[in-house]
Amino acid sequence: MSTRVGFKVKIVLIAPYKDLLEIAMEVKKDLDVDIELELGDLSEGVKLAREWEKKGADVIVSRGGTYQLIKESISAPVVEIKVSAFDILRQFKGLIGYQQIIGVAGYKNVIYGCEVIGEILNLNLIKVVIEKEEEGPRQVAAAKEKGVSLIIGDTIGAYSAKKLGLESRLITSGKEAVAAAVNEAFRLAHALQAEKEKAEQIRTIVDFVHDGIIAVDKEGVISTYNRMAEKIFKKPAAEAIGRKIEAVVPNTKIYEVMKTGKPQIGELQEVSDTMIATNRVPIVVGNEVVGAVATFQDVTMLQKVEHKIRRQLADKGLVAVYKFDDIVFLSEKMKDAINQAKKYAMLDSTVLIFGETGTGKELFAQSIHNASRRKNGPFVAINCAALPENLLESELFGYAEGAFTGARKGGKAGLFELAHRGTIFLDEIGEMPPGLQSKLLRVIQERRVMRIGDDRLIPVDVRIICATNRDLVKMIKEGKFREDLFYRINVLQINIPPLRERKEDLDVLVPYFIKKYSLGCGKYIKGITSGAMELLKTLNFPGNVRELESIIERACALCEGTLIDVGDIKFYYREESNTPPEKESYESIKPLEEVEKEYIVKVIKLTGGNLSEAARKLGVNRTTLWRKLKKNRAPE
Repeated sequence: MSTRVGFKVKIVLIAPYKDLLEIAMEVKKDLDVDIELELGDLSEGVKLAREWEKKGADVIVSRGGTYQLIKESISAPVVEIKVSAFDILRQFKGLIGYQQIIGVAGYKNVIYGCEVIGEILNLNLIKVVIEKEEEGPRQVAAAKEKGVSLIIGDTIGAYSAKKLGLESRLITSGKEAVAAAVNEAFRLAHALQAEKEKAEQIRTIVDFVHDGIIAVDKEGVISTYNRMAEKIFKKPAAEAIGRKIEAVVPNTKIYEVMKTGKPQIGELQEVSDTMIATNRVPIVVGNEVVGAVATFQDVTMLQKVEHKIRRQLADKGLVAVYKFDDIVFLSEKMKDAINQAKKYAMLDSTVLIFGETGTGKELFAQSIHNASRRKNGPFVAINCAALPENLLESELFGYAEGAFTGARKGGKAGLFELAHRGTIFLDEIGEMPPGLQSKLLRVIQERRVMRIGDDRLIPVDVRIICATNRDLVKMIKEGKFREDLFYRINVLQINIPPLRERKEDLDVLVPYFIKKYSLGCGKYIKGITSGAMELLKTLNFPGNVRELESIIERACALCEGTLIDVGDIKFYYREESNTPPEKESYESIKPLEEVEKEYIVKVIKLTGGNLSEAARKLGVNRTTLWRKLKKNRAPE
């Protein structure tokens, strides 16, 4: 038994004659190896080999005819102690000038090339080939009849000559040949052991994956059939392996794959009333299809796994909630922007979303992610304006253990690592500090990140979506934003139109928000008066959809009826202005009575002085309108 190269192997050397056994003992000592040594010629050697095979011998070593017989009799690998021309030549010592006929007798593998020696030494040689042990005496006797007086041969040849009274010399092997055979036996044993381990590893993997796996040869005969396949097709491996695949999978398309050489991925097929997701790929050796492999997954199990993954991502907050269907709109401008975004979703290139505050830039980013091939991966969002530079850097790129005081033990993965195989959304990219802009540029170029305090680069497969409400071109001119970074992130551009440019969207947005917030208020509000809607359409909405949502939420809280009317929203009314409300001065805000008066005047003018129509649009009755006109002394 030997443990060379980390493997336990059993090598057995069977010597056909005693001298070879003694040489083998010397080689065993010289090489410092643990091998079993036996003495046994021909049939006796075969008997020994069979016994050792039962005991688990990895490789048998022997020579000459004994080697040949053992090789034909057992399934374990057999290594030959080669007989070289020098081994044969040694037996011709003292025979130069020998005038009588010399016979070289033995198995082909021993006496190969002896004619050349005869020509070189100018001797009269004949070759006596022995194919089987029982042929030895007969073949040597025939040689004797031809005048052979000396036999040089292997064990069977020399033994047969001795029985017939002929002079004989045994071709022996030298120490070098025995050592070479022993080394070859160990090499072969180690290679076979490694192959066994690899095969067992593959078998274990195949048996314990959650997919059913079936492999076939080019005739469609099943060669591999794992445990999950047994469950799916309700047939044990013993009844499947060796049979045609159609006997197990009646509606198989695996022959198509072998015929075309093209894989079929993600196809559905029904097996015993169960929907199965199937992948089929050809096995190609050289340019020839020699078989195919098919994998099978229960769709129900896939759905459960997907649900579990989504739940885990949701628990971490690494999931995109919104889809394009969640965007509420009527306008052509929004339709164009959404169609453009849907096309971009099919690609992996970086996206830059332009839009004013409150237009729904993250809504677009999440929708792009959920329409992309990365939809099952994480969606990680960060606002670049929300954190100071040092914290933003550690959030984006992570840090190694001990990178700074208070660093978490074991370090922390950054958002780019968390977004691997998914999407990272960098909101308000225009607010990113210049120092981090250069690091972001490097990540985009190399698709690798380095944690703070570490020297290892970590590959990341991430789709990057950026958003801003700033004029980045202007910022580049002012030296506040890197031009090279701009070109890297501005590969695919989307411009979300502001709400003031698509007032028709109010017709669907307002009912949507009323439905959303009326229930939260514990009220039944079925809609909005035409007058209140007209009032909303006069607003400029610098805060866009977010501002509209706030107006409706407050209006729902104030509403005392089933319809939101002018009185519920007039608190928010201001003259159309491009100046955001937070920048208006206190003095610029008009008294509520004045705002109401101006609005009533505007509506009366729009209706051509028709007070009944004006009252309807304002959402009040004619008497209330008269009272307000009298109070404010507004003209009819």
